[in-house]
Amino acid sequence: MIRNFGELLEAAQRKGPKRVALAAGDDEAALSALLEARKLGLAEGRVFGDREKTRAVAEQLGATLDDFLEMQHIPDEALAAKEAVKSIKRGDSDILLKGKVQTSAFLKAVLDANDGLRTGRLLSDVFIFEDPRRAENQLIMITDGGVNLAPDLQHKKEILLNAVDVAHRLGNQMPKVAVLSAVETVYPDLSSTVDAALLAKMNQRRQISGCIVDGPLALDNAVSPEAAKRKALDSPIAGAADILICPTIESANLLAKGTTYFAEFRLAHVIMGVAAPVLIPSRADSPDAKLLSIALGILVSDK
Repeated sequence: MIRNFGELLEAAQRKGPKRVALAAGDDEAALSALLEARKLGLAEGRVFGDREKTRAVAEQLGATLDDFLEMQHIPDEALAAKEAVKSIKRGDSDILLKGKVQTSAFLKAVLDANDGLRTGRLLSDVFIFEDPRRAENQLIMITDGGVNLAPDLQHKKEILLNAVDVAHRLGNQMPKVAVLSAVETVYPDLSSTVDAALLAKMNQRRQISGCIVDGPLALDNAVSPEAAKRKALDSPIAGAADILICPTIESANLLAKGTTYFAEFRLAHVIMGVAAPVLIPSRADSPDAKLLSIALGILVSDK
């Protein structure tokens, strides 16, 4: 089982190199990550976007356009996103990476009915951070902080299954899933507690398999053995959750960014539910985060 980002990079090196299609290439962090991925033998880049802007950014990084497999000159960022998606569709590339393009335009290309990457599954973002304080598996997933605004029970089930899929591909065959709320008690007026209890029951009845699910759980009980012990919480995943299912996009997004900006933990994330790994890093994400996301994309790739 892959337990930390060092092991993730090593595993991706063994599986690589893969071909990454970068949409709107004049993004310093994305180009820097692609160059580092090439250096590590993880990936080669195909770049779609404005040639001169991309050339200027590459030169700032001490590189040239010859360091990439291909450079297609497409000044319009929305069209660049469409061509990058088509590269995946044709089989010329394996992983899709967002560069300096608006997320709405990028996702529109991904979800295009004719040329997009739809599979019939729900799309969701799986965010992973590394908590070095944990002795065993240091990788914890948070979902969904990037795609689904207010998921209902069925959507939460699919979000959960997408995260479990990632865990399985990292070698964790029975991940512990905490469905979060503010409390551990079911209150009919607090829908997140009801959904959490139903997901846990669905797991018990084997409607959800390949994982251990419990909820509702507050965050402290999900990740802190000491907090769970003080509350005398009897749960198979108390203090040891591998996956945190948040009730809304706001809660997942805030929790994920808190691990980065307060705790300064390293991160990676990937969009699941599509025909190929889709990477939508934040514009503020570091080159390291984008490199780790490329490595994660390699490991969840079917090829």
